[in-house]
Amino acid sequence: MKRTSHRIIAFSIVLIYLVFFSSCRLAPSERTVVIYTSLDQVYSEPILKEFEQRTGIRVKAKYDVEAVKTVGLINAIIAERGSPRCDVLWNNEIMHTIILKEKGLLSPYFSPSAKDIPDRFKDNEGYWTGMAARARVIIYNKKILGTDYPRSIKDFLNPKWRAKGGLALPVFGTTATHAAALFALWGEKDAREFFQGIRNNGIVIAEGNAHIKDQVAAGELAFGLTDTDDAHVAYLAGSPTGIVYPDQAGIGTLILPCTVAMIKGDPHSSEAKKLIDYLLSKEVEEKLALGRSAQIPLRPGIKKPSHIKAMEDIVMMKVDYSQIAAQYLSSQETMKELFLK
Repeated sequence: MKRTSHRIIAFSIVLIYLVFFSSCRLAPSERTVVIYTSLDQVYSEPILKEFEQRTGIRVKAKYDVEAVKTVGLINAIIAERGSPRCDVLWNNEIMHTIILKEKGLLSPYFSPSAKDIPDRFKDNEGYWTGMAARARVIIYNKKILGTDYPRSIKDFLNPKWRAKGGLALPVFGTTATHAAALFALWGEKDAREFFQGIRNNGIVIAEGNAHIKDQVAAGELAFGLTDTDDAHVAYLAGSPTGIVYPDQAGIGTLILPCTVAMIKGDPHSSEAKKLIDYLLSKEVEEKLALGRSAQIPLRPGIKKPSHIKAMEDIVMMKVDYSQIAAQYLSSQETMKELFLK
């Protein structure tokens, strides 16, 4: 009887161990993906939370810091190249994405979600894909200018508008990218003369695009160069401002898409691809278009605010993003020389 009891106890212990280790083995480990994003947290975080809820994949997000913006995230990826922590980069400054590709820090991935995104907004080797763009636009104060307002960036050189307009310091952000685009399009000589003319005509140089928007909305400036997301914020605030997509009869308007890319050596490749597929979906483009940033969908047929032009209705600046990237560092040095010395 005693021997039988011992056998029962031994059997029970073995059974407990089997159940315990079996449950440990079958319990799924937490699936995680790490994303670095320069899209403002107020816009990007709800989208990442929605992805978490749908997939059960935990998203660890690193957002930019206003003081250093995109550059801080890019430098972090470069510093971590020996042991990458980031899986996905969601970037609203395309030049820095292309720079990472040139440094060999991205992995190619052709997402099935991107099949209907126009080729002009995709890297032909699959290293990055564009989505949810901003346009470089002229914002103007309707009360000050009425129907007589600039329609070209070259109007910033017209003595008629002396000291009445403004733009952000063309050393950082989208204004620096715009400068590089003009260097690629016009050549160094003509682009330099343009920005020298900006200085000579008393055009105000502000800290950033949002500052230009604020000054125009307040009537401190009659017009300025900014991005559609900032111009949309002014519109939502009920300010007396209008938007011009410049040079529609000339060189066209510069379009700057956000980009999504996978980091080379990313620790969570499978989860990264799922997140990229979601970010490049029509659903996410529509969320960003109808949100406060009013980003322009790259595909037709996606809902957007009525006062924001559809991509197919905009005459785009005819310059390749790789050409802009090739000019970025040299044009930035010229901008520093003209505006910081």
